Amino acid sequence: MAIKITEDCINCGACEPECPTEAITDGDEIYVINPQACTECVGFFSEIACQAVCPVECCLPDPDKVETEEVLINRALSLRPDDTDLRQKAAANNYPSHYRK
Repeated sequence: MAIKITEDCINCGACEPECPTEAITDGDEIYVINPQACTECVGFFSEIACQAVCPVECCLPDPDKVETEEVLINRALSLRPDDTDLRQKAAANNYPSHYRK
């Protein structure tokens, strides 16, 4: 499930540099997440990075965009095709994921 940023966003910018796929951008009034680029940090971190740094807890799962870990790791691989480390971890089924806590 992709993450979305709610209207509670205070536009602090803490989340943007944490995103490993650059899915977060500064919108008109608040930061926004491109769901086609969001991997929920699967393949990169064992937690959702934007959630971890958000001071107002406005980075939340989007119930309209439910996705499996498999879809998310495949998206990460397609977004970072030259990331050898990610490819090796995915091939070994040994990559960071909040699904694996």
